[in-house]
Amino acid sequence: MHEEIFGPVVSAVPFDTEEEVVALANNTRFGLGAGVWTRDISRGHRMASAIESGQVWINCYQAADSAMPFGGVKESGWGRETARETLDEYLETKSVVVAL
Repeated sequence: MHEEIFGPVVSAVPFDTEEEVVALANNTRFGLGAGVWTRDISRGHRMASAIESGQVWINCYQAADSAMPFGGVKESGWGRETARETLDEYLETKSVVVAL
């Protein structure tokens, strides 16, 4: 559970609490994508919020849309590809304040 594996791989690990499984999921140097399967959509959103990953899918995996930002966190990369957020990497934002 500490390596970034590209391929059709599932880690099935028993757990007792949400906190325990979030700690297991976040105990890695990587964070490209994660999937949560649950019957409780509120739990799915709590898990998605707590998991350190660029994408989290709930009850599906690798569903994508060109309007959604793509990218990872930690050693899985920085920044985002596709979507409006990509433009931020090419911008040099400047604030100008004038007292009149």
